Amino acid sequence: MVGFNSTDSSVLSQRRKVYGPNAALSYEQPLHIVRGQGCYLFDDAGNEYLDCVNNVAHVGHANEQVTAAVSCQLSCVCTNSRYLNEELNAYCQELTDTLPAPLEVAYLVNSGSEANDLALRIASAAAGIAKQASQASTYSSNSTGTTAQRDHVVVMAGAYHGHLSSLIPLSPYKFWGPGGAGKEPWVHVIPCPDVYRGRHLDGAAAAHAVLAEAAAAGGRVVAFFCESIVSCGGQVVLPPGYLAAVYNVMHAAGVLCIADEVQTGFGRVGETFWAFELQQGVVPDIVTMGKPIGNGFPLGAVVTTPALAAAFAAGGMEYFNTYGGNNAAVAAGRAVLREIQDKQLRQHAAHVGRYLLSGLQPLCASFPQVVGDVRGIGLFLGFELVRSPTGKNPAPIVAKAIKESAKARRVLLSTDGPAANVIKIKPPMVFGVQEADRLLQVLREVLSELTRPETLSQLLCQDEQHWQQHIAPIMASYYQNEADLACLVANFSEPAAARQHKQPNQQQPMQDDNSSTDSEVLFEGSQAL
Repeated sequence: MVGFNSTDSSVLSQRRKVYGPNAALSYEQPLHIVRGQGCYLFDDAGNEYLDCVNNVAHVGHANEQVTAAVSCQLSCVCTNSRYLNEELNAYCQELTDTLPAPLEVAYLVNSGSEANDLALRIASAAAGIAKQASQASTYSSNSTGTTAQRDHVVVMAGAYHGHLSSLIPLSPYKFWGPGGAGKEPWVHVIPCPDVYRGRHLDGAAAAHAVLAEAAAAGGRVVAFFCESIVSCGGQVVLPPGYLAAVYNVMHAAGVLCIADEVQTGFGRVGETFWAFELQQGVVPDIVTMGKPIGNGFPLGAVVTTPALAAAFAAGGMEYFNTYGGNNAAVAAGRAVLREIQDKQLRQHAAHVGRYLLSGLQPLCASFPQVVGDVRGIGLFLGFELVRSPTGKNPAPIVAKAIKESAKARRVLLSTDGPAANVIKIKPPMVFGVQEADRLLQVLREVLSELTRPETLSQLLCQDEQHWQQHIAPIMASYYQNEADLACLVANFSEPAAARQHKQPNQQQPMQDDNSSTDSEVLFEGSQAL
């Protein structure tokens, strides 16, 4: 067990005085980390911790190449993007070269939150031009109220897209979480597909349903945000074909599709450089990036098409970001791409990820009373804790106990998901087979300890109480949203012939006398921009 010394207590006490009280700390006894190297962190007493959580230090903590590139640039000049810079041009070319056409134009920002905010602005600008092209002043001829006067957006249940005021409303993880204000009427939430429980697997039906919901509210959807693997929602890998089905429906309705790769990009999934590429045939209109892009240096990016970039610029407003595209950020970004390439870290993530998953699956199968599902790809993995293998009810107290017990053995994990019952594994990409073996050994020790009958009984009793007091109110919002969409989903899940038989004289939702031009013009307009 690692103690909490007097220096740590002093640092914690001072932090509570000078730093925001709702800025969270990890673990019941916070760690005082003073140094990092590769996939290891070190506290002020010199204790070494295996970091299985930090996907920001993508190419390793204190990476020599990134450190040297940033230090060298800072010793020369660090200014903004209003000056010509060959390095900026080269980096944007290198970055866009990793993406399929026509994703060819980059904007650099400071974080994933800024990237998603800018993506929303671009989508709104494109929608505005599409409306002008269709000579429509409102979303539909009979729309009323403030809901219809602004752009509608579709997101995935459990998603988190950033901390800005523009993005909290797009993040069910926040607006249905503790302290959240609930869903805005212009936001529509697709239930997250749950392969483990066999629920919400029809992407096309879900997409049709939320578009119909928006139309019923007098609105028109302009953007669909989706993490390529749902991270804060619980390390959810989308079923094969799911995202393509959603994209097809969205694109047919003129909706721009935005792939949030802030957590999952830059080779982490192993098989591909970007997680959206795991879904065959998927090409987003906009891709957002953050976290690993600068290995800890503040950097984010938006990559889009020349047409959408032109639409964003068409209004005449300059886009300027004081630190976006500064010389040091560019140096960091280029160094990260070189490290991924030179050390073949994507291929490494594929190899080590397969090895770790092949160990996790039988290990977790040895504890079926608490481990319900093991999932993920590459070095983006997770396993879900449940109170029973039959009921599959979430067990967040058990998940927290695993996290704390692993930390006591100097292995760092985190929990996530709407019910906080999923253990997340997303280490720096230099994490190797040796580290995987250590993680597996610690997990075996922890699970063996926590599933002793008396210990497990106590944990499950606490979980039941915790569920009733804290988690059930949160999940009620998710369940109500699912219920609100259920009839619409059922309608669109039926064969087309059956729907036509039931409604022989009616067109599909979103295609009344006037709305067909709305949806079609937005799509045609966005493609023509």
